[in-house]
Amino acid sequence: MTAGAEDPTLGRGKKVRYFEDLQVGESWTCPARTHTEALFFAFQLASGDMGEAHYNMELCKARGFPGLLAHGFQVLIQTCPGASDMSRGGSHVPIRFVLEQSSRFLKPVFSGDTLHPALTVADLKPQRTTGVMTLRTTVHNQRGELCLEGEIKALVERRPS
Repeated sequence: MTAGAEDPTLGRGKKVRYFEDLQVGESWTCPARTHTEALFFAFQLASGDMGEAHYNMELCKARGFPGLLAHGFQVLIQTCPGASDMSRGGSHVPIRFVLEQSSRFLKPVFSGDTLHPALTVADLKPQRTTGVMTLRTTVHNQRGELCLEGEIKALVERRPS
């Protein structure tokens, strides 16, 4: 398949963007999401985390929090590349799998906050049949405050010969 060729397996109009098509500095966004109490409880169910500060409103109020305190991983999952327009837009980056992830949690996130995740290509290292794409990840809240920053290294397919 040639650069930017339409891939019938991805759906009408989607173009495959292989490792060679990517550029350092290129960015994608993930949909903004307001963290409702329902999302907190869905995360609790999925993770098995029972920490009271994440699910007990009275405890949070007693500690002076404006709402439930989000678990760090609840914030982190907002940076999933598959949720970004890297895969949702008119193109698709064929990530085989994630190799590494690191993050720093800089500001608390509470129920009612709207999060704005973004991914930016920070580095590209070619290999024989794949390449390693390093993404800088950020999550800002509705006030523009940086709540999370991190890095994801993912294995990306190179263009078939």
